[in-house]
Amino acid sequence: MSDQKKPIQPVLFAKGNSLQTSGGQTEGMVRRNAIVDQCDSICVTNMIAQPRTNSAVHHHGPQDTVIYAVKGRGSVLSEGGTKRVDLEPGDYALVPAYMEHQEINEGDEEVVWTIVRSGRVPEVVNLTGWGGEPV
Repeated sequence: MSDQKKPIQPVLFAKGNSLQTSGGQTEGMVRRNAIVDQCDSICVTNMIAQPRTNSAVHHHGPQDTVIYAVKGRGSVLSEGGTKRVDLEPGDYALVPAYMEHQEINEGDEEVVWTIVRSGRVPEVVNLTGWGGEPV
């Protein structure tokens, strides 16, 4: 008898052109579910930001968030808008749980990011501003 654990589900596949828009949208930015509500500890979404757009100031509650920059050049502001991390294709960033932040595309081209979160379903808590109340 083998001690090897058996998988609890088959390999999941999400075709890029079949992703559905998810909650928590910001004008000019589209968030789409890729692999969501399929396992207990991780979920994956896609974010597309049109030129010259920015998200609301927000955090992701208890979820740590990894950003992988796929296309374009965008930024993440944090620490009350005083700290800036610029991402270009191939870059990664980690946004810790409860960290207030804002995504920004100041350029003239679309920005595409793959977002991986520690949680079954993405949590987004939009705020009235830095240090603000939940909307």
